[in-house]
Amino acid sequence: MRRVAITGMGVISAIGHDADAFTRALDEGRGGLAPVEGLDDVPRGIPVVGQVRGFDAAARLGRDRLPMLDPFSQFGLAAANEAVAMAGLDIRADPALSQRTACIIGTGGAGICTLQDGFVRLFRDGRHRVNPFSVPRAMGNAACSHVTMVHGITGPSFAVTSACATANHAIGLGFHMVRGGTVDAAVVGGTDALVNFGNLKAWEALRVVARDTCRPFDKNRTGMVVGEGAGVFVLEPWEVAQARGATILAEMIGFGMSADAGDIVNPSVEGAARAVRACLDDAGLGLDDVDHINAHGTATTANDVAEARVIRSVFGDRAGAIPVTSTKSYTGHALGAAGGLELVAAIHAVRSGTIAPTLNVTELDPDCPLDVVVDERRVADVRTVVSNSFAFGGLNAVLAIRRAE
Repeated sequence: MRRVAITGMGVISAIGHDADAFTRALDEGRGGLAPVEGLDDVPRGIPVVGQVRGFDAAARLGRDRLPMLDPFSQFGLAAANEAVAMAGLDIRADPALSQRTACIIGTGGAGICTLQDGFVRLFRDGRHRVNPFSVPRAMGNAACSHVTMVHGITGPSFAVTSACATANHAIGLGFHMVRGGTVDAAVVGGTDALVNFGNLKAWEALRVVARDTCRPFDKNRTGMVVGEGAGVFVLEPWEVAQARGATILAEMIGFGMSADAGDIVNPSVEGAARAVRACLDDAGLGLDDVDHINAHGTATTANDVAEARVIRSVFGDRAGAIPVTSTKSYTGHALGAAGGLELVAAIHAVRSGTIAPTLNVTELDPDCPLDVVVDERRVADVRTVVSNSFAFGGLNAVLAIRRAE
């Protein structure tokens, strides 16, 4: 099997609209959670969100393209464009590469902004027609399709959806396709645009949203914060990337997945632990080889305790010695994009030798006996990172990366 290099990454998020801005915010410990902007009405139970603010879609994508793009596709395409440019690839110009490149862009909510706009027109404004492009804007594969069209990708291409684990599933599937020789490159990741009234009301009704802010692993945490954005990556065979002189950001080394087959919202420790173990086995990693864990870390009461138990179940006595952080304290929970944003943070950790602190933590929960990085970023020799995504519906996906060397 081939080694797999990560040669490009692109980001749209509440803390930055490109990878450099995103990692600067991590270095500065600067979160992006704030009250909702730009909505006519805001649910009273939603004090803050991880909203993408100030994103100039026309400047990034071209005004002529926008009528066909729901915001989730705008975010996904912009992130993909950055990742492909960073990788230094011109896929369209190489017909052989075009046919041997995969595109897997997942989403949790797909075009819910387009759907809400249609409902408003019909039921509030009393109009009798919706946007004629509503179907192609709202369909779950729209972001993936637009990435293929812009970059001339004609190889295996599809969307995946697994709620909070979506991006990790998309990235992991692309990784296995490149490693196994099915394709010679993959553009992979996740995207979601979730800050609209209807979606926020749905999360409010579920009663898992924070009363103040996102405080992963804090004793006084009150729930998650809704976020949005996109994280997209370019994967290639290591030898190919080296031969063409590409900058290798990190090596993708493992992917594991599982299903709880239990409750639709309550996590299973054993189900998630099986995904972590599968990832370690896939990567050929021992328990002592993991230097850092980017946690799923949603800050809900049930999830954080369950994840702490997962980590202790897998790593045993070493669990308390592995630095853990939650990127969601910066970005909110970007659902289908969450794993993508967190992989950027993981890559930054192995490249910079620093681990961003989990924000908003004032008192660690004794029921989460982990080495949670708080207060300030930690300098560490981070060679290998595991990144967890454990989704509603009991679908789990875990990635492992290693420093490029």
